[in-house]
Amino acid sequence: MTKKSAAKKTAAPHGRTPATEKTMRNLKKVIQGKDFVTIEDLNKFLSTVTGPGSLDALGDAALSPKEEAQELAFDAMEAGNAAEARKLAKRALRLDADCVDALMLLTNLDADSPREAIEGLQKAVAAGGRSLGASYIRENTGHFWGLIETRPWMRAMEQLAGVLRSQGIYLDAIRIYERMLELNPNDNQGVRDPLLGAYLAAGDVAAAGGLLKKYKNDGSANFAWGRVLERFLTGDPEGASAALAEARAANGHVELHLMGRKPIPKSMPEMYSMGSEEEAVLCLDNLLAAWADHKEAVLWVAQQCAAVSADGAKAARRKRSSGSQRAQ
Repeated sequence: MTKKSAAKKTAAPHGRTPATEKTMRNLKKVIQGKDFVTIEDLNKFLSTVTGPGSLDALGDAALSPKEEAQELAFDAMEAGNAAEARKLAKRALRLDADCVDALMLLTNLDADSPREAIEGLQKAVAAGGRSLGASYIRENTGHFWGLIETRPWMRAMEQLAGVLRSQGIYLDAIRIYERMLELNPNDNQGVRDPLLGAYLAAGDVAAAGGLLKKYKNDGSANFAWGRVLERFLTGDPEGASAALAEARAANGHVELHLMGRKPIPKSMPEMYSMGSEEEAVLCLDNLLAAWADHKEAVLWVAQQCAAVSADGAKAARRKRSSGSQRAQ
């Protein structure tokens, strides 16, 4: 199965195009307040409003300044050039000074340094909190991302945490990722992956273990290789060996990059499939800093892999020898 990567951070809606999210917002608006007794009633109504352009037209009717600002922000995300995007984003902010997507887009366009990016994204996150309001956040904690209006704030938090993590400011990044998982335990954005790497890089092995346990059914390369390092650092060689066998089975490309046998691409893939080279690159984007801080763990992995290869070679020679004797 092919999945969309969360590694490429832009102002566009995570995992969806602006057009798709705009349609979802308009759909919510046109069905709000209507009392549908059955799914059939809902489908019948939708069949009357989902013709070409009809849903957008209904959704665009009588927009509030805040809603119009969000529409302009979506248009800015899909603009053909930076000048047009900047123009649309500024128009959005004149209508709603707390339009999170517009603030993020301008930060992406205009920030000349990580510090400027952090400051701009912090403003976007603060604006998102104000826009939603404390009572709304409190009442809907645990259900975020499924609520369309929460997504700009969640995108801003994810992007801010990503920049902080890239600058080695792990504790601040961890606080944001943890808050995001409180708001959305289903983790549609996949922030548990960089959070695991941040825990390990910050030396919080206990928290890494807790995260691995919380999402114990996660079969990704990120969690498999993160578990290897977590077990090694807790002083559990048997557990680390078992985890390494599982990690190599989940994605064998990771060890080639980890051992320096293959270079890591500078650009991150936008799509990946389980067990692929692309998944390995994304895995190391999250975990490499932690592994690099523990050269003894990398050496141990190299020794373990070499021993497994040697054992495999011996077994193959014995098999060939046995076959030759039977032939005689």
